Amino acid sequence: MAPRSFRFRPRLRALVVTALALAALVGAVGAASGVWGLVILAAVVGLLGAAYLASPAWRLAVTVDDDGLEVGSPGRRRFRLAWGEVVRVVVSPTTSTCFVDGGAPERSLLVPGDGAPASYDVDDKAALVAAIVAAVPADRVTEVARLDPEA
Repeated sequence: MAPRSFRFRPRLRALVVTALALAALVGAVGAASGVWGLVILAAVVGLLGAAYLASPAWRLAVTVDDDGLEVGSPGRRRFRLAWGEVVRVVVSPTTSTCFVDGGAPERSLLVPGDGAPASYDVDDKAALVAAIVAAVPADRVTEVARLDPEA
């Protein structure tokens, strides 16, 4: 397979953008009415929201190729995992969620789908999950309905 990259994205994008818009509105109302506490609060919310959206985490990507998968940013590789080193893959095709067990937490990956507890999302996660499942030997892949304890 040709190398393909899937970028990490903020999962709470809409919430942060909405909070930024409300903070701007509150700041404008506070400035117009002379309530400087509201202006300061709006500035703090704005700075926190901007910091979240500008986080270096959103430069991370998962790259898959014939040999394995790699997680990293343009300047730094977090880890590389050859397909033969994958201990197991637990996948939920209906939610496009997948956990790749690399044998240690720092060499494992959660591709969060619907309902998965993660603060990030991944571009085209269905294609990433399909590529992982296709590359890992079938005896190491477990298919489940959901990846949560209640399933």
